[in-house]
Amino acid sequence: MADINAPPSPSALRACMSRFATGVTVVTYADDEGPRGTTMNSFTSVSADPPLVLISVARGARCHDPLLDRAFTVNVLGAEQESLARLFAGATGATVPRWVPGARVPRLANPLAWVECDPWCTYDGGDHTLVLGRVTRLGHRDGDALTYAWSRFGATTESVAGHEHLI
Repeated sequence: MADINAPPSPSALRACMSRFATGVTVVTYADDEGPRGTTMNSFTSVSADPPLVLISVARGARCHDPLLDRAFTVNVLGAEQESLARLFAGATGATVPRWVPGARVPRLANPLAWVECDPWCTYDGGDHTLVLGRVTRLGHRDGDALTYAWSRFGATTESVAGHEHLI
């Protein structure tokens, strides 16, 4: 009989969490060699005052150390930008993206939304580091969102109704 007090295995946790649909982002930053980016779906708004967002960075990821003390931009991808998500997740053969200069860090051209951040603080998150960024600039456009659930990409259609339809 299984020990009901034992923590779930990493694979069981991943399988369970894959049922939670998320948006897809590419977090961009710059180092001595130029602009860099990495695909992430662990992104959330934390605070409106001060304006803070959170990304969760795997300790084993190449971007881990550079992201801890650098400005970064979270690029929320549109449904038509799956190839960018795959490119920054390590796929080969994809088209090199077009970069747009930001105030402190480059961002991707034409994301669905973008949030430029200065480093705020970090927290231990087990095999990840939770990185909070203070939002300094942002922007967005209309369009459908790229999503990720059940280990595959999808899309969420832009609603024509505003938040008032929830009331």
